[in-house]
Amino acid sequence: MASSKTIAARQRFFGEAAVDPVSGAVREDQVLVSWFGCASFAVAMGGVVFLLDAWVPRGATSGYVPTGPEEVAALEPAAIFIGHGHFDHAADAGAIARASGAVVHGTAEHCATARKQVRGAELACQELGSGTSAPGDRYDFELAPGLSVTAVRHLHSARTPRHEGADASAPVRPKPCLCDIRAYPPRPADAGHLARNLLAPEGGVLLYQFRLGDFALTWHDSSGPLLDKAPHVLDVLRTLPASDVHIGAVQGYNQFTNGLRDPRSYIEALRPKVFVPNHHDNWLPLITARGEAFRTPLHEEVARMAEGERPEVRMLLDRDDYLAPGRLAFDLAPQG
Repeated sequence: MASSKTIAARQRFFGEAAVDPVSGAVREDQVLVSWFGCASFAVAMGGVVFLLDAWVPRGATSGYVPTGPEEVAALEPAAIFIGHGHFDHAADAGAIARASGAVVHGTAEHCATARKQVRGAELACQELGSGTSAPGDRYDFELAPGLSVTAVRHLHSARTPRHEGADASAPVRPKPCLCDIRAYPPRPADAGHLARNLLAPEGGVLLYQFRLGDFALTWHDSSGPLLDKAPHVLDVLRTLPASDVHIGAVQGYNQFTNGLRDPRSYIEALRPKVFVPNHHDNWLPLITARGEAFRTPLHEEVARMAEGERPEVRMLLDRDDYLAPGRLAFDLAPQG
């Protein structure tokens, strides 16, 4: 039986109709995904609740994302999956894991960073390689009966020389949006939290695919220049089942020279029915812009794909699509 806080948090993230008001159980016949900023998502898949990344954006602003680590922890996730260890992806992992009992999944360095955040408190952490693991390394396991997970080591976004030619992608250079600092001024505690975690190490980068029955959900919080530096990783991604839903990072260092070519390479390899962008909102307004700035470039990039291979783009826009129950809701086929 879940606590009243857990029931309230789950209803807020996943919708009242999706959560039993007495037990707190989340419906098992759907995949429900709720965005809480940057690349962080709460997921209920077959009734199992877990997190993808663990940071509520704050520091340069406060209250821009209408939740906090305490409410995220109240979801009582079974697991936290870390894509990489930078502050904008994992700065709340330790606190949320300690408060909820969730098992952290990530590289050895991600586990060490999460424990450091809570001053060495005991945390359960499943190590998936280390920062020195080779791109393309694969890890397979079950999160719950019938819910399988594949993690694939890949690359962080990085700038590479401009690709010339008729198939070159146009640079994407949105102007930083400082207006949200005025509208949501930072509180001292949030600014301090950001400062303490600002230099957290990457620790390696992982992509995850979750499968339940015939349904596949794939997520990654960075899109690296695989075409230039590790094309064999794209071959590994092609061996995975085609994704029903692919949640992928679109903002990255290579956007300034090669546009959204790198995110497109992941889409082409993963073959999704629905593509959902992440890491594209105003999570640090000194250097970022609102997600609207990526709408046209993303649609133009997807249009470069062969017509029969283009996914539906399900654009999430800040702030309206934070904690928006039903925005990302997908039916599971009946089992058995």
